[in-house]
Amino acid sequence: MTCKSQALAAAVLAFVAQLAPAQDYPAREIRSLCNFAAGSGADIIVRFYSDRLSKLSGRPVIVENKVGANGSLATDALAKSKPDGYTILITPASSTIASAPYLFKSLPFDTERDFTAVTTIASVSFVIIVDAAKPIKSIKELVQGLKSKPGNGFYGATSNTGVISAELLKTKAGLATTYVPYKLNAQALTDLLLGQVDFLAFDATWAAGQAQGGKIKILAVTAAKRSVALLDVPTLTELGYGGNDVSPWWGVVVAAGTPAPVVNKLAGWFNQITAAEDTKQFLASSAFDPFPGSPEQMQALLKSDAVRWKRYVELAKIEPQ
Repeated sequence: MTCKSQALAAAVLAFVAQLAPAQDYPAREIRSLCNFAAGSGADIIVRFYSDRLSKLSGRPVIVENKVGANGSLATDALAKSKPDGYTILITPASSTIASAPYLFKSLPFDTERDFTAVTTIASVSFVIIVDAAKPIKSIKELVQGLKSKPGNGFYGATSNTGVISAELLKTKAGLATTYVPYKLNAQALTDLLLGQVDFLAFDATWAAGQAQGGKIKILAVTAAKRSVALLDVPTLTELGYGGNDVSPWWGVVVAAGTPAPVVNKLAGWFNQITAAEDTKQFLASSAFDPFPGSPEQMQALLKSDAVRWKRYVELAKIEPQ
């Protein structure tokens, strides 16, 4: 065999080897990691997409909630998983990955090297909420009330993005309100209703459900434009406290080194899910907007968002934990 034919044969074998993982995948159940607690807004969307992925792939997709360190426990678990596509992370990647280096003094994973982007799926706003039983009905009234308190009161959040949303509001309003960290949404809500904290900065998905129950009032959204599901709620920018778009986008990531055919197969399935009519209805009911993409687009977005969220963290004067 000549050198040329040997090279051609090697290339063919390499191509066939690349196709094999996608043809066989998935041969068993897939583990779907969730950064946040069961019942949270994050958990709701993870379970929806995981259920639909199970139907398309023909294999069980098991959701595993790994709560802690502002979402980093699940991200770290993915980084340390085998790069074969059998462990995935459906996550608000703009906050759990792109901004992570600026929110922590040290990370057990490398946000640039340890992950491979699959695709974006949806975007969501964060919101500022208060106890519906209290007389506060607007951001202006909230700010005035906080300024009348020693130390400007307290706020709660359970995620990096919630902290950034609240800290940016504090910066614009000239407040020194103290951050109270929570692991569980339910505990934060309990403390809000007990008057232990003055407001919460939470994802619109969870907050919209609580608002329908009459427990809380949503005062403003943190995105650049109003949410389709919350058209009557003004943006912070409209109210004079804006200039920053805090609207985390969701995506799917796998461990770095996962074969490209497997990544592309997953991307195709997730975009098929996002395009489905029942998904559009689900996203709208959960205060999400569809945001389909590709591995290349998501990878580029992670890079550009790292720059944007670095600025947000610095502007909000958040000290790395």
